[in-house]
Amino acid sequence: MKARSRAASSSTSRSTTRTPLRRIDAAARWVDGVGLAALLPVSDVVLPSLWEAVAGTREVDWAVRRDDGKLEFTPEMSRCWTWKDELPARRLACVGKHLGRWQALVAPRLVPALWTVSEERRAALGSLEREVASAVGEAGPSTGPQLRALVGADKKAVDKAVVSLQRALVVTNTALVEQQQGWDAIAVDLVERRWRVEAVPDAERELVLCVLGSSGEVSAADVAGALGRRLKPMRELLDRLCDEGAAAGRRLNGLALYRSI
Repeated sequence: MKARSRAASSSTSRSTTRTPLRRIDAAARWVDGVGLAALLPVSDVVLPSLWEAVAGTREVDWAVRRDDGKLEFTPEMSRCWTWKDELPARRLACVGKHLGRWQALVAPRLVPALWTVSEERRAALGSLEREVASAVGEAGPSTGPQLRALVGADKKAVDKAVVSLQRALVVTNTALVEQQQGWDAIAVDLVERRWRVEAVPDAERELVLCVLGSSGEVSAADVAGALGRRLKPMRELLDRLCDEGAAAGRRLNGLALYRSI
């Protein structure tokens, strides 16, 4: 019997007929092709997911029950869960909570654009976030337990700071670190130490076109949700792209929809 988790409502469920990914190098090429993706399908997020590329369906099967009664990952989930750590460790993809409170995969070619549009978040970081970033800068790749020891804050506060730093493209996942007790822990490092970062022109435009290219026909709210951006600027940019002939739009029951061309 399979232990099943439904990742999205049936109204948003989709499948793919592409050849399922079996190797990490193929996964890296897939991430480079789509540009931005989620690790697993996320409700109300239109980005493609690594899970779908591996399993061929949006419906997530987490585990199977072995003959001894214990649960273990399905082969598809095992690949996804392993690759989410190996891709950044091998610098094949930038992975972390960079677009929301879910694991995103960013193609290396898009890191500069995402870093550029995250400037406002970096400017708004608080004192603990800056202290954590400084600790990572001095100590190098660090796990949660290591960061708690370095800054002297509790787990909840440090975990929250790390998420904020990931959203601001200050830190990102690097690799798993073996722990003396319990599960291995993911270490984070400075984005600028792991990836090329530089201000790029039209960064938001590049990211929006990426979403249109991989997600089919979407609304401005879909694009804003995928990129973790505000709705009004996304709607204005999408309308401008249509005016320029870089995207196509139509209205359906009063809702503006957009697609790549």
